[in-house]
Amino acid sequence: MQRIAQVIRVRPEKLAEYRELHRAVPEPVLARLRASHIANYSIHLLGDRLFSYFEYHGDDLAADVAAMADDEATREWWKVTDPCQEPVPEAAPGDWWTPMEQVFLME
Repeated sequence: MQRIAQVIRVRPEKLAEYRELHRAVPEPVLARLRASHIANYSIHLLGDRLFSYFEYHGDDLAADVAAMADDEATREWWKVTDPCQEPVPEAAPGDWWTPMEQVFLME
């Protein structure tokens, strides 16, 4: 199992919309996440930053992420959520959600 933590900014003027969208994530989007071996997925907010955490239980994260990107329901979901977000200043070129470094783990 691989732990994934990421960060992105939420546009302040889109915060209410972003919260509302996540009160009812479409079931096909959730099903695609599960089919991509993603579990314990959560998104947290602090100020204008969104922090996501999930556990990946597959063997090929890149392939599973590509399968999500090929999924029609997920693409439609991203069409409504992406305008609410923008990369953080620390993002590498091409990053959307920016990976975070794990510095501590207690199991």
